[in-house]
Amino acid sequence: MTEILAERSFRGLATPEAIESVHNHLDAIWADAAFVPDTDQMIFTTAVIETAANVVQHGRPIGDEPVELGVELTVSATRLQAKVSAFHAIEPIVPYDDAELPDEDSESGRGLALIKALVTTLIFERQDETNTWILSKDSRPES
Repeated sequence: MTEILAERSFRGLATPEAIESVHNHLDAIWADAAFVPDTDQMIFTTAVIETAANVVQHGRPIGDEPVELGVELTVSATRLQAKVSAFHAIEPIVPYDDAELPDEDSESGRGLALIKALVTTLIFERQDETNTWILSKDSRPES
């Protein structure tokens, strides 16, 4: 098992304000994990924020409870990981493994393809009323 050197988590209503909170948690984790190269920090931050923004923008409630956004961030010596969850949400219309870049005239649909391009692995899980995207990025401290 890889030792976790820094971690943060957030859970709240899936609103635009939640994205700012996720940004703040990412800033805090990079302060604790300054050994992560700046490029990896930027790439991973972009992937996490894009995933969280997709939950806020596209998450639809499955019942009476509003959709909640959850983000769990962990950093080890060689891996960055985020679990981004949409609680109380219907299953996404586009499966994560169909993430192809749309044609140049499309106005949307690039987010998931961008996320897949930025991370080492992207896994989607659905359990009960929760959609979870697990993003992992390999990272090594600069010598």
